[in-house]
Amino acid sequence: MQLVACENLTLGYEGEKVVSDLSFTVHAGDYLCIVGENGSGKSTLMKTLLGLKTQMAGRIEIGGGLENSEIGYLPQQTVVQKDFPASVREVVRSGCLNRSGIRPFYSKAEKQMAEDNMELLGIRMLAKRCYRELSGGQQQRTLLARALCAARKILLLDEPAAGLDPKAAADMYDLIERLNHDGITMIMISHDMEASVKYASHILHIGNQSALFFGTKKDYLESGAGHIYAGLGGAQA
Repeated sequence: MQLVACENLTLGYEGEKVVSDLSFTVHAGDYLCIVGENGSGKSTLMKTLLGLKTQMAGRIEIGGGLENSEIGYLPQQTVVQKDFPASVREVVRSGCLNRSGIRPFYSKAEKQMAEDNMELLGIRMLAKRCYRELSGGQQQRTLLARALCAARKILLLDEPAAGLDPKAAADMYDLIERLNHDGITMIMISHDMEASVKYASHILHIGNQSALFFGTKKDYLESGAGHIYAGLGGAQA
């Protein structure tokens, strides 16, 4: 089932193009990694997919009955967010806000969903802890649990392992892979090329026109862009 189709997109900000003629599709169950150099337009693309920015040209189609309330988003953390003075439970439950509409409270089902997602990500014992007192890995698990409360079909992840130590980063990627195997479609921005080619089913490489690529991981590793940027050839296809 096709969830997202982008055709001939031109993206930019403040009137300046950063990438053009970008086309790709995302189907249910895919694990798409978006890679490319700094400033190539990866975060701009993700914000456009979320409806936070408007493309300069081209078309985005959302299919499969996908609604905004079924999309979870894990952005890069800011310094202010890392110091947020709320409990883990409060942060995770806030992922249900898009579902609750104008209701000033969480339903019993939403509260249970938050508890289930904390259990799934191994942070239920931290529920009463203050978010800003957690380690980087625990904070990212908390934010991923929050994103899961918003997601029913698809998760958009912007550098989910950024700033984590190698063990915490590996744990985070393993969690994301497990969620994908459980049926959540993933679209992830990553500078970690090794993780991208290990976990992704598809790669979208954006940058200058000569480096644009969309296809399976195997095809990427056999492409010119894959040889140059992944540096792995076809060995791990």
